[in-house]
Amino acid sequence: MENYTIEEVLSFVEENDVKFIRLAFCDIFGNQKNISIMPQELRVALTEGINFAPFLILGYDDPAYQDLYLKPDPGTLSVLPWRPQQGRVIRFYCDVVTPEGEPFPYDARKFLQDTLQECADLGFSCRIGLKSEFYLFKTDEEGRPTNIPWDEGSYMDISPLDRGENIRREICLCLEEMGIQPKESHHEIGPGQNEIDFKTSDALGTADNYITYKNVVGAIASRNGVFASFAPKPLKGKSGNGLHMEISTWKGGVNMDDIDPKFTESFMAGVFHRMKDITLFLNTQVESYERFGENEAPKYITWSAQNRSRLLRVPIVHGKRTCFILRSPDSGINPYLAFAMVIQAGLAGVRGKETLPEPLDVSSRRASAEAMSKFEKLPESLKAAVEYAKNSAFINSDPIKDIASHFIEVIEQNRL
Repeated sequence: MENYTIEEVLSFVEENDVKFIRLAFCDIFGNQKNISIMPQELRVALTEGINFAPFLILGYDDPAYQDLYLKPDPGTLSVLPWRPQQGRVIRFYCDVVTPEGEPFPYDARKFLQDTLQECADLGFSCRIGLKSEFYLFKTDEEGRPTNIPWDEGSYMDISPLDRGENIRREICLCLEEMGIQPKESHHEIGPGQNEIDFKTSDALGTADNYITYKNVVGAIASRNGVFASFAPKPLKGKSGNGLHMEISTWKGGVNMDDIDPKFTESFMAGVFHRMKDITLFLNTQVESYERFGENEAPKYITWSAQNRSRLLRVPIVHGKRTCFILRSPDSGINPYLAFAMVIQAGLAGVRGKETLPEPLDVSSRRASAEAMSKFEKLPESLKAAVEYAKNSAFINSDPIKDIASHFIEVIEQNRL
């Protein structure tokens, strides 16, 4: 993120023929919303904010906050390449504030910012990379999505079995033009299923980029006459759409594993020991729980240095551990809330100097049911995940409890 000043932003708009400005934010489930304003309104937006009707947005309809404002973050300025080049459209992500300019207490982006400040106060930073899966489905004569996959390809197939390669290429080039760095892309296991992986970035930047990425995928898929689905389990019996999170901790540009390996183990242990508590925030839909235990998706709370089917995987490359990968989240997350919950769990592990249990390196396919029965499972339904979160001492502690209880209330009212 660039640290643009207000005057630099206003100059950019004038010099680049910008005619429409999108002020973007997310509802509590991570669905992007936006207001478009004209250039002459931008100074007011940057200094005071633009009013919207919060009672119509999931997670914002608190009677104590009848008026809320969107205040653009200048560092998130981005041109939308798929929009016209004459009369350009740019987009900002916004903080949500009250009429007095105070943060809205249920703004997940602000919660992530505050969580990252806690990390900074302890002398480290957190970086996150993502591996995102989505399906491409055919559309009918009127452009509505069907449940017919775009192709019948499988893992890492090539054309003509893989019909999505040109769409993935277009997505990656568009993201690159927006300053987001894809690392690799390929056809996934399911028919019509695709994966795009991203380089790690600071956690807030990755959360912003993920919202952008989903917008880009949807727009380019539509432009190609297909529908992109990020649903956790769009096809029964086929692979679900996972969202693997690659997490690492850093200090002064040096990986914490090179400075203090016990620190990184405690961070991982904090996440590991609180998986039941935080699963609700990583898997927010009823169908999220249909994915667990099928087609390599994790089911048990286990970890391994190399085994790819574990919940937490710790890759060892050239004899070094640089990160760990959390494999349970799916693409239905609110990235700001999900990232913050994972990092808060890691912080709790660091403060408690927690340790990991022994790894489970044997393949799940080779482990007997009796051997696996001694391990705890992830919650088996959305309702169970809600109950774990409601009864968690960790979730009911500061600074988590207010936004968590609000999220749980919205889940119970809308998804159970």
